[in-house]
Amino acid sequence: MSFQVNPGSVTEVVRTWARVGALALLWGSTFLWIELALRALTPVQVTLSRCVLGSATLLVACFVSGNRLPRGRAVWGHIVVAAFFCNALPFALFSLGQQTIDSGVAGVLNATTPLWTLLIGRERGATRLAGLVVGFVGVLLIFAPWQTTGSVGWGALAIVAAAVSYAIGFAYMGRKLVGRGIPTISLSAAQLVAATGLTALTLPAGGLAAIEVGPATLAGVLVLGVVATGITFHLTYRIIAAEGAANAATVGYLLPVVSVLLGVIVLDEPFSARVAAGMVVVLVGVALTRTQNLLRHGTAVAES
Repeated sequence: MSFQVNPGSVTEVVRTWARVGALALLWGSTFLWIELALRALTPVQVTLSRCVLGSATLLVACFVSGNRLPRGRAVWGHIVVAAFFCNALPFALFSLGQQTIDSGVAGVLNATTPLWTLLIGRERGATRLAGLVVGFVGVLLIFAPWQTTGSVGWGALAIVAAAVSYAIGFAYMGRKLVGRGIPTISLSAAQLVAATGLTALTLPAGGLAAIEVGPATLAGVLVLGVVATGITFHLTYRIIAAEGAANAATVGYLLPVVSVLLGVIVLDEPFSARVAAGMVVVLVGVALTRTQNLLRHGTAVAES
């Protein structure tokens, strides 16, 4: 018996993993840029600035590619709901939470997004569930929250609420917006435009304070808005459209791997055997959650 691999399927698998890797790299740096932006801006200002810059980036990409924003009251109604749960609310909660919570605990709590997505969404399967649990164990090994002292307080609650909000948003986008024949660049641009409008309504709650932004903070805000919000969100939309909300959410397990590697390479931070083991466990968990998609896209055709 011989096996023949479909070249087109292999190419699609490679592209999918390339998108996942790029999304993990970009998304994994988000906490750093938020922390830098919070040195000069209030949480409301950070949220609004990333929505404005992200939507502007995607609007330009949308029109340059020859696409237009979606039309129709029903579609825009779904876009506004998705923008609230996937953008405006979690962006604000992350900015609020990072005022008081340390990065280790924040990373663990943010990595609960895939678990919430599984509970909220319709995507099931023993292999995927096992992968989600294994991935979360890996995150715990990396950050070792049991070594953290003191109370995490309301900042932890804000991050958990943001993770739940992401899960609701991912599931809603998968059910109501993808698969309608609308290009993902149009959907992602429209959703960040809606998120900008929703966030603008919160300006009286701390968004009108005077600011002094230095070059470093300005650079951080620009990267946060253009790269970590605009480009990252579009990649997220593409993965949701191609593989579903649960698989898009599992990228959250790769964020600790990215943050640890950036810390070792850029900041010369220590790297222990426990962290290395945690990274391996995370990768195994992510691989398990994506087994069904690998089988679907990379099917081997048996010939006797």
